[in-house]
Parts: sequence; structure tokens; C-alpha cells
Amino acid sequence: MATFNKLIIGTAVTSFTIFQLLFHVLSSWASTRITPAFNNLNQKRKIEWNSRTVSTFHALVVGAFCVYILLYDEALYQTDFKNMTFFFFFSFTDLFLITYYWKAIGDKFFVIHHLAALYAYYFVLGEGMLAYFGNFRLLAEFSTPFVVLEVLGTLTSKANIINGVLMTIVFFMVRIVVMPVYYADVISVFGTEDFHRVGVAAQSAWIISSVVLDVMNLMWMVKITKGCYKVISLIGQEEVKMRKNGKSD
Repeated sequence: MATFNKLIIGTAVTSFTIFQLLFHVLSSWASTRITPAFNNLNQKRKIEWNSRTVSTFHALVVGAFCVYILLYDEALYQTDFKNMTFFFFFSFTDLFLITYYWKAIGDKFFVIHHLAALYAYYFVLGEGMLAYFGNFRLLAEFSTPFVVLEVLGTLTSKANIINGVLMTIVFFMVRIVVMPVYYADVISVFGTEDFHRVGVAAQSAWIISSVVLDVMNLMWMVKITKGCYKVISLIGQEEVKMRKNGKSD
């Protein structure tokens, strides 16, 4: 237990330091060198960009751990907590940034999302329960990187269109398509000895958090799909206008 506590403390300090450096220093430094468009953003949009950069870094690291554990190392289902520890303290750090920069990146649904995740992952890390389901939920992080380019491009820029379509597809695959598989696994353990062993508190955190997160995922899926459809419709309208102008000339 002492070793486990040291792991949590070490991961907490490391992740908090990394995320703060990324947000306040490295994101802006790298972005000004990678894309000139970053310098044209106002302060509010720069805060949003830096926040999403941190989220993307986190998603890639956690996602890599998650896929490895789920696909290649079944023995770690119930014993490996590194990626979930990283996720837990990222959520805490991100919640702090959302609150501190509320006018720029504040969103009540993000707050609910983070609180629900923290509530559930406390039992994974603090009590050592439900590690498999915790890893499964982290597959959703693969949709995060696609929200970054949205800050830079114009609505109908080629890069933004491609990014928007990919974001819609990946979000659907890792957050919506997996729902039946996830809940089938949940139902399969209902009433078993292991289910009763975790206790009412952990059961409540597990089920309530899962439902809350997936309701929001469905809401966001509808919003993202509408946005993608809007962009594609605008492209079609612009092409029609161009044809008409060409004929007029």
C-alpha cells in the first residue's frame, strides 16, 4: 500500500507540473513556431488553444496506455493504475483551469463531466476497484485531439473541414459505438459475488458516473453531427454560388 501511495503522489506531482508547463509555457512556445495563425488569436482563444493542447497531450498518453492494457496485457486489467492516475490528476488540473479561466473556457457540462469522472476514478485509485471498466472508459480520450484545430481554422477551411469530419467519426466510434459493449460487460457482472463485494458506494459511483458521462456523450454527438452537417452544407452552397457566378461570367 505504501508503494501504491508513493506512485499516486509521484504521478500527481509529475502530472500537475507537466500540465502547468504545457499550458503556461510550452503550448504557446511551440504553437508560434508551428503555425503563424496562433499569433492572430485573441487572448481568450489562446487560452482555449493551450487548454486543448494539454488535453490532446493527455489523451495521447492515456490512450496509448489504455489500448496496450486492454489488448495486450490482460494481467494488468486489475493491477495497472498508471494511466488512470494520470487521468485522475489531469481531470483535477483541468477542472482548476476551467474554474480559473471561466470566462474563456468555462462550461458547466465540462465541470459535470470532470466531477463525474473524478467521483468514479476515486474508487479505482483509492480503493483499487473496477480497474477494467476504468480502462475501458478511457478509450473515449481518443476523440480529444480533433478538437484542437477547430480553434484555428475558418469554418470552411480545408483543414478544418477534414478535422471536423474526422472528429465526428472518431467521437462516434470511441464514445457511442462502444456503449453496447461496455454496458453488456456491466450487465454481465450484475448480481455476481464480485459485484456485491465492491459495495453500494462503488456501485453507485460506477453506474451513476457511467450514465451521466454517456448522456453527455450523446448530447455532444448530436451537437458535433449538426456542426459537421452545417459545414458540409455551407461547402455545397459555396460550390453552387461559384457555378452560378461562372455561368454569369
